Amino acid sequence: MDTEKITTLSTEGNIALVVGATGIAGSNLATKLIEQGWKVFGLSRNPKNNIGGLHSIAANLLSTDSLTTALNDVAPTHVFFTTWMRNDTEEENIRINSAMIRNLLDVLSPKKSVIHVSLVTGLKHYLGPFDAYAKAGTLPETPLREEMPRLDLPNFYYAQEDEVYTAASRDGFTWNIHRPHTLIGNAVGNAMNMGSTLAVYASICKHEGLPFIWPGSAEQWNGISDVTDAKILADQIIWAATTKMAHNEAFNITNGDVFRWKWLWPKIAEWFEIDFEGYNGEIKPLETRLNEKQAIWTKIAKDQNLAESDLNQLASAWHTDLDLSRPLEVMTDISKSRKLGFTAFTSTKDSFLDLFTDLRNQKLIP
Repeated sequence: MDTEKITTLSTEGNIALVVGATGIAGSNLATKLIEQGWKVFGLSRNPKNNIGGLHSIAANLLSTDSLTTALNDVAPTHVFFTTWMRNDTEEENIRINSAMIRNLLDVLSPKKSVIHVSLVTGLKHYLGPFDAYAKAGTLPETPLREEMPRLDLPNFYYAQEDEVYTAASRDGFTWNIHRPHTLIGNAVGNAMNMGSTLAVYASICKHEGLPFIWPGSAEQWNGISDVTDAKILADQIIWAATTKMAHNEAFNITNGDVFRWKWLWPKIAEWFEIDFEGYNGEIKPLETRLNEKQAIWTKIAKDQNLAESDLNQLASAWHTDLDLSRPLEVMTDISKSRKLGFTAFTSTKDSFLDLFTDLRNQKLIP
């Protein structure tokens, strides 16, 4: 291997601005940056700082006035953009989410402090936006590879990337795009949180004495899949930002292993000590079932003295249904970053079971 490819840049004096520091990706990234000696600011609309050493900033990304005031005394060297805002249509997703990045980078531009920007998107880059998600006619060949062309569909990920490219051309910073598969990690109130969604669902099944029923498609049940632990994503983001040969590249990122849901689903059921049912000929959306369970969860939370009684703060069944009902198996090629020296790996089973343990220890599930 060319040793130049794995030479890392000094992190001395680096100042990180993690945008979306309360989310799955952002909180794990902020924690790792602090552990590695970075000065870290965490920007979010409603900060809830439970990370030691994080300097929290409250700002509205849709308001340049809000950002200018909040960032008046902050001159980051590295910007890590890990957040997005869900809207009713993809056109609105494009308008709002591109504006958030554009506003932030415009406000930071006069400071001339930014040397690198990292943007976290995901596999909708290849699968299409929510309202055309993995539909027939747009199904990509798997495994998904970074060099695949953009789909001929509106997609807010493309708009976000283009804002980064435009600002990089103007201001001269380097950049990376990171495309994780489904993120597995701990964050309350996150819009796309399969791990905690399944934990809540399994806990309700146990309370009611019901089986843990597979909600998705035959293709997902039987096919090969992968997911991304939030800690692995954080590792790759930091590696890419500090490795010169990795700059100005897009990278897929997953745990590094593959699995079939028909193998993992029983193991999740076993951890919760409940029975399970696999795919039996039809999709059974989880959102339909969880929408009727707020009263049950309120009772569980009260009886077990849990920290969160609002089901919607822990579960995002709509997104779990999207992922698990895809009409194709989905796995991701991650050899591009491997060839440049990124070798982090974790077990997907451990990602889920370790998360469940954390949720239980934090009194988020019984």
